[in-house]
Amino acid sequence: MLEQIREPSDLKKLNVRQLKQLAAELRDEIIQVVSDRGGHLSSNLGMVELTLALHYVFDAPDDKLVFDVGHQCYAHKLLTGRRTAFRRLRQRGGASGFPQAEESEYDCFTAGHASTAISAALGMVRAREIMNDDYDVVAVVGDGALSGGMCYEALNDAGRSNTRMIVVLNDNAMSISRNVGAVSKYLTGLRQSRSYRAFKRGVRRGLEKIPGVGMPVFGFLEKLRDAVKSLFVDGKFFETLGFRYIGPIDGHDIKHLIRVLKRAREDNEPVLIHVVTLKGKGYRPAEVHPDQYHGVAPFEVESGESRKEKHALNGRIAAAQLSDMADTDVRICAVTAAMSGGTGLEVFEQAHPERFFDVGIAEEHAVTMAAGMAAQGMKPYVAIYSTFLQRAYDQIAMDVCRNALPVTFLIDRAGLVGADGATHQGVLDLSYLRQLPNMIVAAPRDVRDLKKLIALSRTVDAPMAIRYPKNGDDMGPGIQTQGEIRLGKWELLSAGEDVMMFAVGRMVPLAMQAAIELLGKRVAAGVADARFVKPMDEEMLLRQARSAKLVVTLEENAVAGGFGEGVLEVLAREGVSVPVMTLGVPDRFIAHGTVQQQLEASGLSANAIATRVLERFQSIAKEA
Repeated sequence: MLEQIREPSDLKKLNVRQLKQLAAELRDEIIQVVSDRGGHLSSNLGMVELTLALHYVFDAPDDKLVFDVGHQCYAHKLLTGRRTAFRRLRQRGGASGFPQAEESEYDCFTAGHASTAISAALGMVRAREIMNDDYDVVAVVGDGALSGGMCYEALNDAGRSNTRMIVVLNDNAMSISRNVGAVSKYLTGLRQSRSYRAFKRGVRRGLEKIPGVGMPVFGFLEKLRDAVKSLFVDGKFFETLGFRYIGPIDGHDIKHLIRVLKRAREDNEPVLIHVVTLKGKGYRPAEVHPDQYHGVAPFEVESGESRKEKHALNGRIAAAQLSDMADTDVRICAVTAAMSGGTGLEVFEQAHPERFFDVGIAEEHAVTMAAGMAAQGMKPYVAIYSTFLQRAYDQIAMDVCRNALPVTFLIDRAGLVGADGATHQGVLDLSYLRQLPNMIVAAPRDVRDLKKLIALSRTVDAPMAIRYPKNGDDMGPGIQTQGEIRLGKWELLSAGEDVMMFAVGRMVPLAMQAAIELLGKRVAAGVADARFVKPMDEEMLLRQARSAKLVVTLEENAVAGGFGEGVLEVLAREGVSVPVMTLGVPDRFIAHGTVQQQLEASGLSANAIATRVLERFQSIAKEA
């Protein structure tokens, strides 16, 4: 059946029985591809029937389906002519794991961060009204996104606009980690109302007993049921915001989903459809442990066991170090934004539950809450992925740095991240943190230095950020640090009279490899670990720069505004005239692939570094 689907319009030729068969085939395809390529499994398995119903009722790409985040877009990709590309999911040249506008006309909005869909959809609605167009706009939002404040800003604005749009709330009780907060409890109450469920079963049994009930009568009785439902389930929260609330709806009943979506399409007001789905549906291990199968590496379908070697996750190492420190320091607490598992803070939560806070997908709130705790004498550590911390820039600047509060940011997934691609690359943090007054910015080159920097942060009475990649293995075998790590001090690893390379974080071992290659070309290149991007070790920088023929900076960050520009600022201020190469991530969004492929595409592999430095050094030698 799936092979016959070239585009969504093909679905309209199918009956409900055939759609159910197609749902099973879609699940099999998703399981097989994700087991081979890795990706987001649980949420996508729960979205199959809802995606089929959406494409059955609406006419994409003319109608706009806006998927929040994209953890639920795999069935959508398979139904929109991308089956071949999907089989190379998250690999270079294959389908992205998220909606991507340049990939398909059916992806009307690129998204990788949560809580954006309703705002984007409302923007499309307003464009439709201004341009006198006629198409439907549907925002598909996971319940986890509703822990983010941006959703309520959009709901409030959309509700008062009283214009035609649909929000489909996919409620599976999960985001990445388990949902937290009052909104989650509210939705749970809607799902679990005994009186409503009993009433619903009674109406359905009654309808089934009436012989020859035609669709008009059945539709009338369903509308009556939904009207009476409000006596049992309080959906007034969304209605207060200006939306007509429909639900809760069984998200795996294709026939009923189609009927509800068709009815909502006829409305000329904002409608919110509350759909309840089972995360991981159709694959037993994912149903039982949806959090463990949210984002997975390749695995064996039969057993659910991962095929890849398990890596030492830097987040877990950081959390273990933090937990040990908290044993003897009651001031230490940990904060995350719906990422307790991803950041490794589950380790801290188990040891110190009373000092662990998961605030949901609300990075801005997480940062300012931590600032409030620090203002009262606590020592909060905020663990968030680099790409998501971007959302809290103003809170870092105004609430933490302006108040010079000792909040420490543990920035996971820093640098190039591989398969998650453009929306998740952590390559802007050095730029946006370096410019902030009072902020200390550090990057360890290996696991040992990561632990030492976290230990040092305990003594620092100022805002501090420590950034690191996902896997400890990605940072190289490690080079033993000589002596203790001191605030603002770099470490000279090797001297070189021709070229001096100042490297940050994961670039340090690559710089050492490049130096060895350069030595084979008779170029003496030295390497310094510039582990503090701010404050810089200006004494070492100036001393080494004055004796070198070429200075090279290496960072796994955007060149614009990054570490290299900081070095140039110091050299210009001090009047040091020396050629400088600033090597980092180029000024473009880096597509999904392996980390090694992304490093090569950015000119940051050891061989590429050596080649680029050699060319520049030879050019300087000729000019001399």
